[in-house]
Amino acid sequence: MQEHLHEGTDGALLFDAALAPQADEAWFSPAHWRSRGALRTQAGGRGGVAVIDTPAGACVLRHYRRGGLVAAWLGDRYLWRGRDATRSFAEFRLLARMAELGLPGPQPVAARYRRRGLFYTADLITRRIDEAATLAQCLAAGRLDAALAEAVGELIARFHRAGVWHADLNAHNVLVAPSGLHLIDFDRGRLRAPAEGWRLANLQRLQRSLRKLGAAAPGEEAFMRGIWAPLLHGYARRLGA
Repeated sequence: MQEHLHEGTDGALLFDAALAPQADEAWFSPAHWRSRGALRTQAGGRGGVAVIDTPAGACVLRHYRRGGLVAAWLGDRYLWRGRDATRSFAEFRLLARMAELGLPGPQPVAARYRRRGLFYTADLITRRIDEAATLAQCLAAGRLDAALAEAVGELIARFHRAGVWHADLNAHNVLVAPSGLHLIDFDRGRLRAPAEGWRLANLQRLQRSLRKLGAAAPGEEAFMRGIWAPLLHGYARRLGA
């Protein structure tokens, strides 16, 4: 990681010069990549996500948007609390720290914010994880078995041992790829002192996500014995290693 910072009158750009030495404002515009035939896909919804082909390789461009009731009022705007507290800069630096720790997450490429008075908007570019499916997709395809559940538990334990807290640990943020398992979307995530409380809360959030997606539809006992118990087994084994 060679962190470089470019500041302007209305915002700033943070990037890894080892990956993207020529990153600039245009990198955060889907229209820029579309005009060059380098925009693969673009999705709307809460996150405004685009897959782009950049000089740093295939990447994911994400525009930060609020969720819940407050989204109707603020949309993609966040209250200004200083440069290093912006969503994009905080996530960029957390991902960089995770990479130093050898944790399998997205590789940060560039981040920016634009400030307008008391508010700012933000964007983040990370390297794309190739040929990945979410845990939710694996569940829908009937691929979530005891072995995969145990591997997911081990994955989460690796992050928890390092003190990495995921603010929204759900089945959509666990990726299964040929390169291994990964956690993504660390918006609002942070490093925390080891504690049983937040670790258990993280696991309970994932369980609620799996239940919501129908993992317990075959029956409570089948879910607990076939998926959740193996997941906890893998988690406890790696956490205590």
